[in-house]
Amino acid sequence: MYADRPNRAGGFNPGSLGIALLVNGAVIGALFFAAPKLLPFTPPEGPLITYVPYTPPPPPEPVPPADPLIRQQPRPAPRPDAPIPQVPTPTDTSFVVTPDPLPVTPPIGVEGTGTGTVAVDPPKPAPVFVQPGIDPRYAADFQPSYPSEERRAEREGRVVVRVLVGIDGRVKQVERVSATTDTFYRATLDRALAKWRFKPATRDGVPVEAWRSMALTFVLQN
Repeated sequence: MYADRPNRAGGFNPGSLGIALLVNGAVIGALFFAAPKLLPFTPPEGPLITYVPYTPPPPPEPVPPADPLIRQQPRPAPRPDAPIPQVPTPTDTSFVVTPDPLPVTPPIGVEGTGTGTVAVDPPKPAPVFVQPGIDPRYAADFQPSYPSEERRAEREGRVVVRVLVGIDGRVKQVERVSATTDTFYRATLDRALAKWRFKPATRDGVPVEAWRSMALTFVLQN
């Protein structure tokens, strides 16, 4: 009578436990069969690098050199009865034809010898210059008078001057180079401007002005 009565007090029910185990087993089996198959990983035995041998490209085919003995065929001469082509006259007035430059002409008097040299006139000789000289006709007038004060002092002297001789032989200018005293120089200056006469200097035979040095000595005579 008590075996068929349900357990209402919350005791252990073996039927419910069996049903729960069957449901869980069915779920686990379904998951097991639904999972993908995993294949075991097997590492490769060797490297996966593949070496391809290099093959160089073939050399270009040689081009035969041009034969210098082969000449181009001459163009055929135009037929005498062929029409002459007419060149149209340009209508643009801004177009100007520039003629070719004239050939270079060597200067007159200079001709080539064919050996790389140019024939030129020989250089002119240097001009011949002749210094002014003492005119022998006036040689006695070159010695100045002895200054009286230098004579009383019994003093001798020497004077060196440069004179500019004109084309007429006269002295145009006197420059003092050296003198024992001013008195000796003044006596020489007065004589040069008044009495000295020269043969003028010449350049290629033409009279020209020129400078000349003169030295005079004043000596007392017993």
